[in-house]
Parts: sequence; structure tokens; C-alpha cells
Amino acid sequence: MDLRELAGRIDQTLLKPTVGRHAAREWMLLQRDAGFASLCVSPFLVPTAASVLDGTPTKVCTVVGFPLGYAVSESKADEARRLVELGAVEIDMVMNVAAALEDSWDYVREDIARVVAATAHASGGSAIVKVILECAYLDGAERLTRACVTAVDAGADFVKTSTGFGPSGATAADVAVMRAAVGPGIGVKAAGGIRTLRDVLTMLDAGASRIGASAGLEILAEFGRLDAAERLG
Repeated sequence: MDLRELAGRIDQTLLKPTVGRHAAREWMLLQRDAGFASLCVSPFLVPTAASVLDGTPTKVCTVVGFPLGYAVSESKADEARRLVELGAVEIDMVMNVAAALEDSWDYVREDIARVVAATAHASGGSAIVKVILECAYLDGAERLTRACVTAVDAGADFVKTSTGFGPSGATAADVAVMRAAVGPGIGVKAAGGIRTLRDVLTMLDAGASRIGASAGLEILAEFGRLDAAERLG
């Protein structure tokens, strides 16, 4: 893996609730040429990101039903549709965890399917939909597998481990279960607590195809130092 490929696996993330548009714009300008797959920002910041990233290959990613996932499905769908119209091309939506825990899988499926349909019919065009399962709340591999299968049945493009706002973040064990559940054709995004190159490589080895992190530049710098040291050695 080279630096470009590594950067292309990362959704560089800014979801702090205190960051306004001016500070976010400065942050985005620092990230825009790093080669990240996307910048994942709050819905409030989508128009700013669409402006800053215009003309670059880096995509605008945002979140829906975040971070708790228990908004009604109509609200999630309307939010997703509007965000695509504002310039988002990737949507990370939070699954209704409470419904999953009571085994209301038809509800979970419909909740996700409405967001998928809303993005497909938005005037800005369709978007990739990643479903955040918030694995820390799910009680074991069986329910996690069921959540993955349900998300795929509903039309999701990715399943994702965590919001980063829950009780814990990504684990290699959860990523491995998710990859086994969805097979090779669906994306698996590991997010939450990923701060170092070792963290990234661990998740990729477990089966992740995308990484969500707020330390993307630091991770790329760490890779660059390692690569330079190996060349010198």
C-alpha cells in the first residue's frame, strides 16, 4: 500500500458540535489536497464542504439521524434528501438501535430503505449510504450479523461500526464479523477511536474497506515517516 491508496481509504472526519463554518472552512482547506476518500462533516457544514471540495476528487460525506439513530424514519429520509441536494454524496446514517435490540427488524429495514430511496430521488443525484450500527450497543455477533444483513437487504452500500459518540468505538473483532456477514461486495467502515497507523492497519486487516478518523493527516504523516525510514534502511 502506498500513501495515495492509504489516503483513499480514509474518511477524514469533523463532527465536533462546537465547530462553526469559519473554523471548519480553514480545516477543510488543510485537508482538501491530501487525497482522502471524503471529508465527513456535520449537516450544518455540508454547503461549506461542497464549496471547498468543488473540483477535487474528495467527496462530501455527512451524517443523518446522528448520533442516536432514533429519529422517526420520515425525518431521516427528509434530512438525507436535503443534504444530497446541498452537495453531500455520501450519507452515514445511524441505525435505529432500539428497534434492533427489540428484534423489530422490519422496522430497521424500512428505516434504512427510506433513507436509501430518499437519496436516490434527491435532485442532487444519488448518494452512497453507510449504515452506522453502533456495535457497542449490540449484544454479540449474532445480532451484529443480523443488523448487517438487514442493512444490505435495505440497499445500504456500507455498514459502519460506530458513531464515535457511543460507549466505545471500532474493534477488529466487530469488523471481522461485519465483513463475514456482508461478503466482499459491500463496504465495511471502521470508525471510532482510530488514531494511529497501527489502528488503521489492524482494521484493514480485519476486513474494513474504509476508515473513519479525525486524525487522518497525522496517520498519513506517520505512514510517510515509516516509508522514508524503510527507504533509508
